[in-house]
Amino acid sequence: MPVGIRAGHPTFWQVFGAGSRPALAIHCSLASSKAWAGVAERLSGRTTLTAFDLPGHGRSAAWPGEGDFLSLSAQIAASFIDRPHDLVGHSFGAVVALRLAIAAPEAVRTLTLIEPVLFAAARGSAAWAENLAVMERYRAALAAGDRERAAEVFTGVWGSGVAWGKLPANERAAITERIDLIEAGTPALFEDSGHILAPGALESLGMPVLLIRGARSPAIIEAIAEAVAAWLPDVGVATVPGAAHMLPITHPAETAGLIDVNLDHG
Repeated sequence: MPVGIRAGHPTFWQVFGAGSRPALAIHCSLASSKAWAGVAERLSGRTTLTAFDLPGHGRSAAWPGEGDFLSLSAQIAASFIDRPHDLVGHSFGAVVALRLAIAAPEAVRTLTLIEPVLFAAARGSAAWAENLAVMERYRAALAAGDRERAAEVFTGVWGSGVAWGKLPANERAAITERIDLIEAGTPALFEDSGHILAPGALESLGMPVLLIRGARSPAIIEAIAEAVAAWLPDVGVATVPGAAHMLPITHPAETAGLIDVNLDHG
């Protein structure tokens, strides 16, 4: 489990499995590389999967608060790719994966996007308005100095479906401590700072792409998936019954099975 300088940032990563296909997985906001353990175990005979901690997450160094969080995250991800990889991302990590795939499509063998939170893709929809209302409640709590309430509001929509009070105390504390990192991703998710939605960007992705969502996820996830899928040349869309936003953790078998299907296409 090494730690090294990646794109100028002290970064922790770990490697799962010993399969013949190199893969890179990028976790969601407020989680860490260990979120992929269950998925990676089920793919271990087929992939050698590297997962790293995003800046400010897990054992990586703190986010300095300067520059673009998406760009740094994508640069760190790119530093792990020295030959074509199967690329997997969840939530914010899926947006990082999209940014990397657009920048270097030749480096991506297959692309699996689990619940990408590229909210800008659904701008103007009813789901967009609903999501803004949630974020307003979250930011109001944060502005009032009630970090735990902000974390509760945010995870009530973007968590595993487990009520805040029923989460382990250490998990609640870790989420509350890092809740400011949600703001780091705002330009990428709401304003498309990575220009993922620029004309011709998504259309340039010729590799097999699979979009995965949970059946119990917020409505905006379906709107995003439909908008993104409409521009991709080679795309599939899958829904995991009973799953909410955190399906790599709550439904690792189903998630791994769908990733495995996408690997067959690349």
